[in-house]
Parts: sequence; C-alpha cells; structure tokens
Amino acid sequence: MPPEVLWTAPEAGMPSFTELGLPRPVVRALDAEGFAEPFPIQAATLPETLRGRDLLGRGQTGSGKTLAFGLALLSRLGGGRAQPRRPRGLVLVPTRELAQQVVDALTPFARALNLTIAAVVGGVSFNRQVAVLQRGVDLLVATPGRLTDHTTQRTCDLSGIEITAIDEADRMADMGFLPQVRAILDLTPADGQRLLFSATLDGDVAALVDRYLHDPVTRAVAPAAAPVATMDHHVLLVDGAVKPRVVTEVAARDGRTILFVRTKYGVDRLVRNLRREGVAAAALHGGKAQNARNRAIAEFRDGRSPVLVATDVAARGIHVDDVSLVVHVDPPADPKDYLHRAGRTARGGESGTVVTLVTPAERRDVEQLTRQAGVRPTLTEVSPGDAALTRITGARAPQGLPVPEPERPQQNPRGGGRRGGGRNRTDAGGGRRRRTAEGGRRGRSAAA
Repeated sequence: MPPEVLWTAPEAGMPSFTELGLPRPVVRALDAEGFAEPFPIQAATLPETLRGRDLLGRGQTGSGKTLAFGLALLSRLGGGRAQPRRPRGLVLVPTRELAQQVVDALTPFARALNLTIAAVVGGVSFNRQVAVLQRGVDLLVATPGRLTDHTTQRTCDLSGIEITAIDEADRMADMGFLPQVRAILDLTPADGQRLLFSATLDGDVAALVDRYLHDPVTRAVAPAAAPVATMDHHVLLVDGAVKPRVVTEVAARDGRTILFVRTKYGVDRLVRNLRREGVAAAALHGGKAQNARNRAIAEFRDGRSPVLVATDVAARGIHVDDVSLVVHVDPPADPKDYLHRAGRTARGGESGTVVTLVTPAERRDVEQLTRQAGVRPTLTEVSPGDAALTRITGARAPQGLPVPEPERPQQNPRGGGRRGGGRNRTDAGGGRRRRTAEGGRRGRSAAA
C-alpha cells in the first residue's frame, strides 16, 4: 500500500473546475447544474485521475466522491464510442440503489460529452439490460452479481474497459463481494486505469489494491477516524417498556428522518405501527422487490414519506439531501455500521444529528462501540414527552390519524409499470438550485 497523503486546500483557495483540468463541456454542465466549486475530495483527486494515474481515494461519506471518480471517468472516455456489448468504462458498487444514484448523478455530464451511461443490477429485467448493452454503453455502473451474470452469459464483454472505478470497496468486502470483484477485474485489460474509493483502506481492500492497482497515488481529505464537524451525536437512555412510544414521537418530528432497525421483520412492523399512529413512513430492506425499494426511496426523497425505516442495506446505498436526523432504533452491530448509518446525515457540509436509543442493558456495549467509532456522544436519559427528547430530536406527539397506504401505479398489459415510463422528476419548477457535491438538489434528489 502506498503512503496516504492527507490533502489540504491551498492557501490561494479552492481551484476551479476549469483549473482542475476538466473538459469545457463538463465545466459548463457543472455550472448549469449549480455546482459553484469543487469539494476537497474532487480537488484532491481529479488532477491525478485526469492524467491517467491509478488512485486510492478516501473521504467521509457525503464528501463528494461520486463526482470525484465520475467526472474523471467521463472526461477520460470523452471522444470515443462504445461498441455493442463492450462498455468502455466501469463503476462497481455494492447495492442496486447506489448504482442507480450514481447513474442519476453522472447523467448530465455524460450527456454533455455525448456519452451513454447505464446501470446493470439485480432485481430488474435481465433481457432489457441485454438490449441496452447491445446498443453500446460508454460507462456501465454495475453490482458485481448481476455483472457476473452478464459476463457468464456473454452478453457483456469487459475486454474494452479503459478505466474502472470501485466505489465503497470496504462495503464490498463486508458483503462478501470481493471474489466476484476480483473475477470481474481479471476480465478487464491489465493496463487499464483503476480508481478505488473506500472509507477504509486496510485488510481485504489493501489486498485488492496490491493486486490490481499500478503505482497508485493515495488521497484523503480527513484522517480515517475524524468525526464530521457538523454532526452531533447523542445516546438516549430509555426504558425498554416505553421505547416504542419514544420512537413514535421522534418519528413524528418535522424533518426528513431515517430510522435504522436490525431486521426486515422489525422494519415492516415499525412502519405499520408508525402509519397507524399517523406518521407517513416507508420501509426499505433487502427482502423487498426492487420496484418497492425504488418506490420507498422516491417517496422519501419527494417528501410523501418523510420517515424512512431501513435495515443496513441503506447505510451506504441511499444518498438523499437534507436528512437532518438518523436514529439507531436498534444499536448497530459494530463501529463501521455506526459510521455508515450516521453518514446519511450531515452530507456535503450540512448539519445533522445522530441518535442511538439505548436500554440500560445495552448501555455498556454502546459506550464501547462509540469509542471505537471515534465519536463522543452526549448521554441523556429520556422518556415520552420529555423536553430533552424534543430539544435533541424535535420529537412531538403524532397526529393519531392513520396514514392510508399509497396508491400503487397500475401495470399496463405488457407489464411495463407506470404509464409513460419516465424517471421521477424533481424540481419541476425549473428553478436553478445550489447542488451538493454528491450530485443531488438540496432537499429533493439523491446521488451517491
């Protein structure tokens, strides 16, 4: 592993996107999308990646790494044209949601360079993906399992890959995907450029780096254990008998909120209870069909369901602006899970609060876990209706009127889903808004 270089902004100030070396069409698209200046992870990595260097990038979640690697890939691919079934660039990600959000974030810049971009993930039609690949894709964003299906069926040929980015590499390792990742990289040209972004760069990730990256430069924008300055951490000590009521009052707050629960069953049960109490909540976990997962994210993003209840499947795959509160309803299993869950708030320089609900029996374990995570939470004992609970979380009594289940779109006779088939649109008013470095319009859209 090469030595890690902690990047700091130059005294003269942050360089512009033009000064970083991005093509003019990309700079114009950035301006049109409302990006005023690069975030540190972008300024730290783009000069190296645009020159063709292999790179290890590490930045806190929400730091803007999607555009850091995405703009590099697209800029390097500009001017070429993909052949049928032979993509030219590849982004590997651990989850379906993250794949789609990377595509959404990068589409305006791909369009500016007349490049095509598409996602290949599980849970959706294989044959439709075959048709897309057959038309030719310049930049392919994929999960390892579904891409392996395509390479095995010979519907996708990776021999033309010029540049590969691996996002959330440590999450890939945690999910057991590294054997598939290695097999995929073995199908790409050995002399291709490779970028790897990860929250941690040790263990199995280090082995991946040593095998597949050539003389890489390493860039980080904060020490590995550095806390996010705009994120407040709290541990709320609560009696187990009243914990469900505390959860309900917190969920009834005003603001976009994510509640993390340990199991799929627990997610579905909590959503039912919240909706019965008048809290519009959506469920997200790996046991749901992909269209249901997409619908939950869309409802959360556009405000129809301001509360998202999720298992850890969402801890790295959901990037939605203006999530002001993350609640560990069930304490996370380890420090990594704590940080990944917490990273859903305080993104792109915004502020946010992270709360862990702890019963007396869980207190000692959670104290050890937060120390290992490098955070110092404030401990407060709370009960339903407490002023302290309201001060920390904005909790309030729910309205008590059950929330009906939302109407589902009718399927057309050919099974095409929602009539019109278009993507969910945001910011319909057409006004130009300041966007975050992760690619989403504040308060509306999401990216990775």
